[in-house]
Amino acid sequence: MEIRVLRYFLAVAREENVSRAAESLHLSQPTLSRQLMDLETELGKRLFLRGSRKITLTEDGLLLRRRASEIVELVDRTESELRESDELLAGEVHIGGGETRGMRLVGRVARELRESCPQVRYHLFSGNLDDLAERLEQGLLDFMLMPEPGDLKKYDCIKLPYADSWGVLMRRDNPLAQREAVQAEDLWEQPLILSRQRMGRDRVATWLRRDFDRLNIVATYNLIYNASLLVAEGLGCALCLEGLIPVSDTSELCFRPVHPRLDAALYLVWKRREAFSRAAERFLSMLREQIEREERI
Repeated sequence: MEIRVLRYFLAVAREENVSRAAESLHLSQPTLSRQLMDLETELGKRLFLRGSRKITLTEDGLLLRRRASEIVELVDRTESELRESDELLAGEVHIGGGETRGMRLVGRVARELRESCPQVRYHLFSGNLDDLAERLEQGLLDFMLMPEPGDLKKYDCIKLPYADSWGVLMRRDNPLAQREAVQAEDLWEQPLILSRQRMGRDRVATWLRRDFDRLNIVATYNLIYNASLLVAEGLGCALCLEGLIPVSDTSELCFRPVHPRLDAALYLVWKRREAFSRAAERFLSMLREQIEREERI
């Protein structure tokens, strides 16, 4: 498969129409159609279901779209890194992470580096840890923010001077809002909104001292902002990390920490023996310096 043809395939998958895709690629429609037919012949798979007005992907087409996107992204990133000037520090840094306050440290270092090297750009990818780890292994991320108890043996890492703390996001009219902290038994009968991420769920289940099938779980989430809207509508309380949803004395929601405390240390991880771009290497160096400064305070 040629990279050029994969770009053609992705354009058709995006536009769902050969004519529009050909126009965006500055190709004739017969040329593009022939390239797609040749690709299907090469792979021995049917990639498209061709309707009168719309083209949809088969299951094999959906798989190829995912892999082709990863391949093209990696090729574009490699070309960008190889074009970096030897004199001028430029390039891109790719960072993945779940929702965490530790991203503020990343932002602080990124801003500082950009002040001296404005040609450096940053790409953030949010998702669950399994998706992030896959992208890291494929070379699509330079770094990943990982909370404990992640599998740190697979990576090189730096422990960040932050820890995420679990607690309960609830409406201010919930009786539990009168507590300074929430204990496990307080939640056994509450309608709960829980994270879908396996690592977080396992720690929460241990803290709750109760199997999930004995809890009143009304919803699950992977992004706490959307879950906070369900909390605001009175669907239930969300177990989540502190500081991700802004709350104040006047807001309809409030956050209460759990007791005993449930904290998770945070690490920046990367592949062992990774060949960083100059921009990523400089970012890592400045992150180490920033951590050292904060630890001295």
